[in-house]
Amino acid sequence: MPAQELSLTNYRNYKQLNLTFSPNINIFFGENAQGKTNIIEAVFINAVGKSHRSTNDTDLINLDETLAKIKLNYTKLNVPNSNEFIFSRENRRTIIKNEKKTTLGNIIGGFNAVLFSPEDLMLIKGAPALRRKFLDREISQANPAYYHELCKFNKITTQRNALLKNIRDNKFAADSLDVWDEQFAQSAAKIIRIRIEAVKKLSNIAADAQKIISAQRENLIINYIISEKDDSDEFDENFYKKQLYKRRQTDILRGTTGIGPQHDDFSSNINDINLKSYGSQGQQRTAVLALKLAEMQFLHDETGEYPVLLLDDVMSELDAGRRKSLTEFLREKNIQTIITATDKHYFSDVQDASFWQVTNGKIQKMT
Repeated sequence: MPAQELSLTNYRNYKQLNLTFSPNINIFFGENAQGKTNIIEAVFINAVGKSHRSTNDTDLINLDETLAKIKLNYTKLNVPNSNEFIFSRENRRTIIKNEKKTTLGNIIGGFNAVLFSPEDLMLIKGAPALRRKFLDREISQANPAYYHELCKFNKITTQRNALLKNIRDNKFAADSLDVWDEQFAQSAAKIIRIRIEAVKKLSNIAADAQKIISAQRENLIINYIISEKDDSDEFDENFYKKQLYKRRQTDILRGTTGIGPQHDDFSSNINDINLKSYGSQGQQRTAVLALKLAEMQFLHDETGEYPVLLLDDVMSELDAGRRKSLTEFLREKNIQTIITATDKHYFSDVQDASFWQVTNGKIQKMT
């Protein structure tokens, strides 16, 4: 099974915790602010290298301590592996994979997980940045080379933006942008080609999931949207070169690059209706659930196995029908799942599940 054992030391409200997960459905229940989400967070960090709740590593350290540790034993295509993260108030984090010190780039794609939290309900109607983050996390786990290209692109964009400001302040000539525009166009085109292909696959999978959840009533289509591109434009590396040159003076005045993958988006439509603008709340939530199920299937198709599904306090946001559809799907596909909830009764009809009660950083397995 993917996630086997989780050990936490001085992590959030856990001084010391050792957990052995079930290969099926693992349910952690209890009142709010007891430490349930901390379990989800610790597992998710092993997949993407960062928390979904905080950008500051020191937030992960117990208030009374200076160091915190996360260690996860897991399998990748039945091969045993381990990740360890050490967080310090004084030094940068340390990452260890299979007992050897490493970098974040070597962690991505090793252990895969899909997170569904209440914040994800904004995926359809929220800002484009949320949808870009969703895509980038999904593709990076399936294709670590994409993650490295994305890091490269972000560095190029940062350097180009700094140069734009210097040109605006008359410190450099405008043609000094030429070399950066060339690198930007090459990297941007690589990223967009991978994103477009991923969205095509994701759309097909999500459409099937939407039909199942909606009892065949709704057809979901997802389309990738390239900023500043109209239907007559041919998309390739030259597209970015032309656009960068065309808007060069505007970029200089603003001191930032106004085109590229960092501005793109994707749209979601049900029965030819734009969900963000006209979809009901129920349709939007169903579409988000379909996207998460599609993300799992996408990772399975790309890597050969299902990721761990992390459901952080979302069952209360779904009606009984959607909860039933979701748990039946998980059982049918035999997907290892870790769920947090305040009410154990949401799962009264779920079979083959393991239950833990969480109380103030203490966890007791229920029999």
